Amino acid sequence: MPVEPLPQKEIEDRLAQLPGWSLDGDRLARSYRLGSHFAAAAMVVHIAQVQEELDHHADLTLSYHTVSLTVNTHSVGGAVTELDFELARRIEELAPAHGARG
Repeated sequence: MPVEPLPQKEIEDRLAQLPGWSLDGDRLARSYRLGSHFAAAAMVVHIAQVQEELDHHADLTLSYHTVSLTVNTHSVGGAVTELDFELARRIEELAPAHGARG
């Protein structure tokens, strides 16, 4: 299935359904605060597993109690696509298991 950039209006509408996520330039962005460095590192590993399943990889930053990520699709020139929203949705689903807060 080909991946196409989403129109700006659709991006805005979809972001309204993902509290805590925002558009940072041409990327979806989100940070999570966790209870410990270990919990943050575990969440990064869990995100990496989801990225491998989707064959779609976010830029991740781990800094002590915080996990930050930005997501866009490099294969379409760095635009936001359906695949980015699928990854964001899956991350939102796993975040509570790690005690992540926005």
